[in-house]
Formats: sequence, structure tokens, C-alpha cells
Amino acid sequence: MSDTPSIKTVLHPVTDLAKAKDVYTALLGTAPQTDSEYYVGYDVGGQHIGLLPGGGPQGLTSPVAYWHVPDIEAKLAEVTAAGAAVTEAAHDVGGGRLVASFTDPDGNVLGLVQDR
Repeated sequence: MSDTPSIKTVLHPVTDLAKAKDVYTALLGTAPQTDSEYYVGYDVGGQHIGLLPGGGPQGLTSPVAYWHVPDIEAKLAEVTAAGAAVTEAAHDVGGGRLVASFTDPDGNVLGLVQDR
């Protein structure tokens, strides 16, 4: 992975997972690679699009872009030093993946991902 952060994951909160899955499957032209009652995920063209019913455990209320970084703790320290506020500390979500989120000074939620 490059040391340059890049957006590769966008999570979308949905109210009706089945209806959203139909729309995103039609849009993306492929079936989801992950399909459960708590998460539906698509991998298309190097991008990961995830659907979270009810905003998932993060309580998302709008889509959130997740920047992939080589060192999540270092990046969290860097953005908080610059004025961001951590809303979800880095934690393992399985498969060697760490995630975290923070808000910018305007309250916009941004996410970070590190794959180990």
C-alpha cells in the first residue's frame, strides 16, 4: 500500500436493507460479495461500497468515506493535532482490519481504515 491515503471504502446507512440491496445491485451490476442481515458489501473497480442497516453500530446518518492509511494511530494523532475530534477510536473489526472515525471542524464524519 502507498503511504498516500486514498478513499477505497464508502459506507451508506440504509433503512431497508433488502430494498437498498436491490438498488445497489442494479447500479453496480454485480451481486454483493458480503451479504448478511447486518451488512451488505460490494467490491467493484477497486472500491468497496457497504450498506449498513440503521447506520450500523456507528450510528451513521449519511454516507461516510473511509480513507485507507498505512498507520491508523499515526493518522489519528495527525488529524486530531490539526483540530479533528475522534468519534470512534481505532478498533479491530475482524480479518486484520482496523477502523476509526473522526469529525472535521464542521462536524463532517470521516473514516480511516488500516489493513494489517
